[in-house]
Amino acid sequence: MRHGRYPFIIGFLAVPVALYVTFVVAAYIQTFQLSLTSWSGLGPIKYIGLDNFTKLWHDNLFWSSLRHNLVLLILLPLITILIALVFAFLLNVGGGARGGVQRGVWGSKFYRVIFFFPQLLALAIVAVIFGRVFSSDESGLLNGLLPGEPVLWLADQRFALACILAVLVWQAVGFYVVLFSAGMGSIPNEIYEAAALDGATRITLFFRVTVPLLWSTIQVAWVYLGIAAFDAFALVNIMSVDRGGPDGATSVISLMIYRNAFDYSQAGYASALGVVLFFLTLTFAALTLRVTRRDAVEM
Repeated sequence: MRHGRYPFIIGFLAVPVALYVTFVVAAYIQTFQLSLTSWSGLGPIKYIGLDNFTKLWHDNLFWSSLRHNLVLLILLPLITILIALVFAFLLNVGGGARGGVQRGVWGSKFYRVIFFFPQLLALAIVAVIFGRVFSSDESGLLNGLLPGEPVLWLADQRFALACILAVLVWQAVGFYVVLFSAGMGSIPNEIYEAAALDGATRITLFFRVTVPLLWSTIQVAWVYLGIAAFDAFALVNIMSVDRGGPDGATSVISLMIYRNAFDYSQAGYASALGVVLFFLTLTFAALTLRVTRRDAVEM
């Protein structure tokens, strides 16, 4: 039986691994190769060494885009996870104990559907909808609700990136409410019951029981949201003024990659940006898993 196990595993994994190597690993290797060229996307390939990375180092738009990505990297996971945790707690535990079982607030099943609804919409559709919500004239939904002169939400450098962040949070919260709800569903009710008998309030239950027992799920959510913060391409490309404006106020690295590859015919430089984004994302994931590592809490 032992001797027959390994051929079975190899046979089962051979096709998926081959497809992954062909379409993912090979693409990464080719990107690393193209980052050392001045290729325009068509025609012959000319190797120029590290010139693209030197150019990137002196590119003010790159540093501005990186700063915007870092702002999203800090705020998107923090805000999304906090809101999702509170909502999930209310939907699963916030109603208190009834019949010896912790339950969610009234109507929690309905709220789960409402919170998850944004996940059913394509990100491009979400961007178009909120483009109208934040429209700078009186036809914009937000300006229509506010008194006074219309606010130039997406055309003002002070508000543009915040609008993008708000939409990213709105779109992501529902998924993490469901994720955290699933995690809370696996917490034995006896733990909540024992804490309640010891006089724990709902706030104590949240911070001293729920969050520690969900820490591994929160850790994964933080990594996923960080990766989303490094992307944000679709929203910025569709919602922002002049794709990354006004005056570069919403530009992100993924948008720079797209514009250099397809608008400016600088595929080599776009590949160099892609390599930098790859290592930034990898470094973030590794550091997050390292810094947030805790001993598992036994249930």
